[in-house]
Amino acid sequence: MTQYARGPVRVVLRMEIVPGREAEFEAVWLEIGRIIARQPANRGQVLVRDEEQERPVYHVFTDWADEAGFRAFELSPEHVEHRRRLAPLRTGGSMTVTRIVHDLTGRYT
Repeated sequence: MTQYARGPVRVVLRMEIVPGREAEFEAVWLEIGRIIARQPANRGQVLVRDEEQERPVYHVFTDWADEAGFRAFELSPEHVEHRRRLAPLRTGGSMTVTRIVHDLTGRYT
């Protein structure tokens, strides 16, 4: 048995951003996100802005084929560089790795 359970995971990131640097954060995130999207284990990602916080807060939802694929990328030198680029734009945050139990995709109308 491997260290990680099998199956898809969704990583949920909460990023608190330096006030006034939201546009810069979004641009850097988009550039990095396009690189991450090319990772073999990545299944997509979404950046959303929290509209209920007084200070700028964003959430990232990123899907991975499995936790082992995510962890390998998370520890890679490439991603360490991504985090270094984002660090001056952030004041805090958190990360949670979740197991996808059901995924019901709706239709846009």
